[in-house]
Amino acid sequence: MDDRRRIEAALERAVSIAAKGACPPRLAEAVRYAVFPGGARVRPLLCMSIARACGEHLPDVTDAAAASIELLHCASLVHDDLPCFDDADTRRGRPSVHAAYGEPLAVLVGDALIVLAFEHVAATLVDHPQRLPDLIKSIGRAVGMSGGLVAGQAWESEPQIPLAAYHRAKTGALFVAACSAGAASAGHDPARWLDFGLRLGEAYQVADDLRDVTSEATSIGKPVGKDRALDRPSAVRTLGVRAALEHLHKLIDEALVSIPSCAGANELRAEVRNQVRWFVPKDVAQFAA
Repeated sequence: MDDRRRIEAALERAVSIAAKGACPPRLAEAVRYAVFPGGARVRPLLCMSIARACGEHLPDVTDAAAASIELLHCASLVHDDLPCFDDADTRRGRPSVHAAYGEPLAVLVGDALIVLAFEHVAATLVDHPQRLPDLIKSIGRAVGMSGGLVAGQAWESEPQIPLAAYHRAKTGALFVAACSAGAASAGHDPARWLDFGLRLGEAYQVADDLRDVTSEATSIGKPVGKDRALDRPSAVRTLGVRAALEHLHKLIDEALVSIPSCAGANELRAEVRNQVRWFVPKDVAQFAA
C-alpha cells in the first residue's frame, strides 16, 4: 500500500471509531466533512517519508503518527476559517465547515479533531508504549501556547506581530511535529529533525503568502487577499514578491542541507525536492517581473 492510501486508511479508522456510540450524528458528519476529501496531505506524507528514512519497522505506529498530524492540521483549518479569525466561507474548493454546519458546531469539530489526534495515537501505541512519550511530546508542542498552533493564532491578537515567530508557530510547528513524529515512530531522536522541520515549514508559509497575493481563489480552493484585508504580517508584505520568492528558494535549499544523517537521507532529499515543486505558485512569475 502506498503512503497516500496508508494515510487515508489511518484517518478513516480514527474517524470511524470516534463516530461510533453516543457521538451526536451531525458532529460525526461534520468531522468527516472536515477530514475528507483531504488536500495534498503534505504533513502526513512528510511524517511517513522521515520514518522510512530512519528505518521504519512499526508501520502501524507511523500510520497513527501521520494520521494524528493530519487531524491537527484539519482542526487548525476549521478554526482558522471561523468568523472570529479569517471568516473564510470556502476551503478546499467547497463551503468551509462553519459555512456548511454553523459556527457552534465548527468550533466543536476543531476541538474534537485535536482530542482525536491524541486519542488515536494513545490507542494505537498500547502495544508499543516505549514510543509514546516522544510522540505525545512532538504532537503536543505542535498545538501548544508556546510556539504551537495556538500561539500562531494568538499572535494575531497582539499589537506587534514578529513575522518569524508568527510563521514558526502558525505553520512551522506542525511541520516540526511531522518530522519529529516520523523520527520518533521509527525509534530515532526527534530533536535532530527540528531544523529541517522549521525551515521546511517556513518555506511552506512563504509559499502560502505568495499564493495569497498571486493566485486566484478558484485555483487554490480558498479566499485570497486575506493578509492585506486583515492587516496580517506576511513575507510578501515585508519583502515584496521577488524577494519573498528568493527567500522561499533559499529556505528549501537550507532545509535539504539540514536533513540529519540517516540510512535514507539521499532518498528523502529526492522525495522532498519532488514534493516542493508545487510550493511555488504557478502564476507568481508575472508578479515578480
